[in-house]
Formats: sequence, structure tokens, C-alpha cells
Amino acid sequence: MITGTAKRNTEASLLVISLVIAIGGYWLVALARSATVPAGIGVYGAIYGGVYAAAHLAVRKLAPRADSLMLPIGLMLNAIGFVLISRLEIPTENEGLAAAQTRWLVVAIAAFIAVLYFVKDVRALARYRYTFAFAGVVLLLLPMLPLLGREINGARLWIRLGPLSFQPSELGKIALVLFFAGYLSERRELLAVTTRKIGPIGVPALRHFGPVLGAWGVSLLVMVNQKDLGSSLLFFAIFVAMLWMATGRPIYLIAGVGMFLVGAFIATRLFSHVAARIAVWHDPFAYIDDRGYQVVQSLFAFATGGAWGTGLGLGRPDLIRFSVHTDFIFSALGEELGLVGGAAVLTAYALLGARGFGLATRCRDDFSRLLAAGLTFTIGFQTILIVGGVTNLIPLTGVTMPFMSYGGSSLLSNFIAIALLIRISDEVGRQGGEAPPTEMNMAAGGGR
Repeated sequence: MITGTAKRNTEASLLVISLVIAIGGYWLVALARSATVPAGIGVYGAIYGGVYAAAHLAVRKLAPRADSLMLPIGLMLNAIGFVLISRLEIPTENEGLAAAQTRWLVVAIAAFIAVLYFVKDVRALARYRYTFAFAGVVLLLLPMLPLLGREINGARLWIRLGPLSFQPSELGKIALVLFFAGYLSERRELLAVTTRKIGPIGVPALRHFGPVLGAWGVSLLVMVNQKDLGSSLLFFAIFVAMLWMATGRPIYLIAGVGMFLVGAFIATRLFSHVAARIAVWHDPFAYIDDRGYQVVQSLFAFATGGAWGTGLGLGRPDLIRFSVHTDFIFSALGEELGLVGGAAVLTAYALLGARGFGLATRCRDDFSRLLAAGLTFTIGFQTILIVGGVTNLIPLTGVTMPFMSYGGSSLLSNFIAIALLIRISDEVGRQGGEAPPTEMNMAAGGGR
């Protein structure tokens, strides 16, 4: 059995690799512009080295038996994102992006350490599930307020407090996952009881579909008022997936997918901004001069990159314009690092997902199990949404690439999620690592 010290040593060595990626990539990007050492490399090296060391020492001290890969994967993806953001500064006329992202990384790691310090046992958070529900809904709907809310690039997702712009739904999704985990761990057995069958599928009493209807209503409210398909789909998908994982009843999954499709169909008929997203997805080249321009340029970027890419700093991701450092950062990566680089990044996300879901199967209590699975699903599904959108496999949703995209609120929420997962994995490590067979394990695995 691997000891806590061995895990932390492995983590430290992987963080060194992440640091090399961040600073070495920043240097390579600078060399593509001029054959000189970039002026800020020493400052960035010191900041990133200090941040990585602080995060590692916090885990070593506060969660010594935690998983050894989650933090390095998150910071490695962030390092790749930092390199791409610094590369996009000059051609997109967005000077200061790398510096701003670095400042947000410091804030995010401070929040990461604070979560590890104050949350000694995640099971204690279950007592505040309704507080998290209230906070999550407020954060999700806050941009609708006339004085605080701001509409950027067609979506009303932001609030402005003085000079600071913030996307509250990013923290809202963490609060809602905490609520869902607490609520479903308490009501799991009741929600799993079936009263009839439709073919081989057991169907619970109709009154148990009330939470699904409530989540559906809130998701439609977000879609309509905030003009944001991504947050709406992400919020509803998190709840339905966690409900399915808690009960093992596929009827909830089927009903959830059906309800969202019905809601999306109605929205395309009533609201022009939703219909426009669907039309662009169906044929982006028909709208190449306006609404489909970015998607088409994204497809051109992947085609230009080929298998091995053009090389850092040698592509033209700036042609995507506007949101290349946020919504389309994976397109920039695909052009300059190619199919191989893109596949490597997706493999890192897949590995993070495997560690998170594997952790969920080893938890000894329902709340920790659902929380681990819900947080992992949130990161994974958000990645699927953005990669599917920029490759035109699904309509563009406008969500950000976890850990990689420019944006402080996204970075903050993702590292809070990693901190909670690390706290759960430390608790599992202290308990021996394997969960005894439980009714929930069998339900989630069997899909009765």
C-alpha cells in the first residue's frame, strides 16, 4: 500500500513538471516573437514556483493521504492554459491577460488552501445543504439584477462590482453540487422506490419527479433571461446525473434528457438567440460573415494544425477573434499543438475524471460519494461541452474550458472543486481506501 509520504513525493515531482511546462512554454512563445529572453520570465517563475510549493505543502500538511494526481493535473492544465493565454496577448490586442490570469491563480490557490484548512470533514457540509441551495440559486440568478448584471458577448452572465467583473454561476455550481449531494443522500431511498414499470424500467411515483421539474424550471429561466444555453444545460445535467447516480433509476435520466430537449425546442421557437445557436451549429458556413464566423475559424484552426500542429506562436488563432482566450482556447491549442497535443490534454481530463469517479466508488458514506461524483461530473461535462462546441459536434454553449480558459471565477471554482476532492480522498485514505458494499454502490452499478 502506498504511504502518504510516497504520494506526496509523487505529487511534488509532477508539480515540477507542471512548472517546467508553464515557464518553458512561456519562454518558447516569447522566442517565436524575438530571439531574447522574455523580461517577465523571472517574475512568473517565482510566482508559479511559490504557488505550486504552497499548494503542495498545504496538501502535505492538511491532507497527507490524499490522491497524488488531482492537484498536479489541475495545475498542469492551468500551466498549458497560461502558455496559450500569454501567446494570445499580442495578436488579439489583449495585453495583460497572462498577468491577470496569474493573479487569479494566486487567489484560486489561496481558496484551495482555505478549503483544506477549514473543511476538516466534508460530511459536516451536509448539514448546510439548504444554505448551499439558497446560495447556489442566488449566484445563478444574480446577473439578472438590473444594476449588477452585465451582458457580454450576448450572454448576461456577469456582475460588476466597481472595477471587478465576476461570473457568479461558476461558484453557484459548486454550491448546488453540495446541495444536491446533501439532498439526494438524505432522500435517496425514497426517490429510488418504484410503484410501476414501463417495460423493464421501474418508475417511481409521479410526486418524486418534483425536484426534476424544479431543476428544469430554473434551467429554462437561466436560458431565457441570461441568454445562456451553456449554464442552463450544465446546471440541469448536474442534477439529473447526480439523481441517477444516487438512485440507479434510468427513468430519471431518460426523463431529464427528454425534458431538456422539449425545453430547448420550445426555446428555439420563442427566443431568437437560442434559434441562432442551433442554426449556426447546423451549418456554420452559411453564417460565416457574422454569427458563424468564430466556429468556422475554429474548424479552420484544427485543420491547419493537423497531427502535430504549427508550433507555439506560429499559428493564427487570433483570426478566431473575441473569445479565443476563453471559449475557443482549445481551438488555439489544436492549431499550434495539433491533434497530438489536443489528445494529450483530453487524456489529462479523462485521467482526472477517472480518479474522481474512482474516488467516489471508495467512499464509505453517501454524501461523500455523491459529492465526489458530482464535482467530477461537473468538470468532465463542462469539458465535453466546450470541446464539442468548438469542433461543432454540438451547438456552441459558451462555457469555459476548466483550468485552461482565461477567467478568474472559473479558475476559482475549479480549484475549490479540486480541494474538496482532495479532502474526500484524504478521508478515504485514512479509512483504508476501500468502501464496503452498500445498497447505493449496487444501485449505481446495476441500474435497476
